[in-house]
Amino acid sequence: MQWIQDPSQSNVDILNNVRREVSRHFRDKKKTYLRAISEELETNSKIQNIRDLYRGISDFKKGYQPRCNIVKDEKGDLVADSHSIVVRWRKYFFQLFSVHGVKDVGQAEIHTAEPLVPEPSAAEIELAISKLKSHKSPVIGQILAELIKAGGTTTCFEIYKFITSVWKKEKLSGEWKEPIIVPIHKRGIKEIAIIIEAYHCCQQLTKL
Repeated sequence: MQWIQDPSQSNVDILNNVRREVSRHFRDKKKTYLRAISEELETNSKIQNIRDLYRGISDFKKGYQPRCNIVKDEKGDLVADSHSIVVRWRKYFFQLFSVHGVKDVGQAEIHTAEPLVPEPSAAEIELAISKLKSHKSPVIGQILAELIKAGGTTTCFEIYKFITSVWKKEKLSGEWKEPIIVPIHKRGIKEIAIIIEAYHCCQQLTKL
């Protein structure tokens, strides 16, 4: 911003040099990206990996998709740093799941009954595993469905023992209670993300 406060020839020259460096940086990044994509598509074509080949072609046709790493705070202002984003999500879900205006909850009668459902059998667990869909994103444990299927009888038996233990103790694992939050874009947010990424890139280049 020095050239705005002091539009001297030296500051203008510095600005032009930064612009050239930014343009050169993005050209190099684009060439590297296109080269990597081409090599990946060529490899998938050679090994007859049709699924990943068509997925790569589809992603290439869509073009660059900026990361959604920004949210809006209570005032509608954009928040970009990771700590503030986590704080914002914490406040949002605290407000979302807080119960307001509910009285005498402790006095409500709650009727429970043991369901007449037998504990799951090993055959049911094996059938459920066989129905798992492949090529899906893993959850927190990062274990793919293909890996569970490939485990065979041994994996089925270990999962069966774990599920029956949960069934008898009536206590869920802590990991089963952890949610995964997937933010969904609203129109305009991606364009703002591109501007922010370009701004951070320019800041890094000016430090060189």
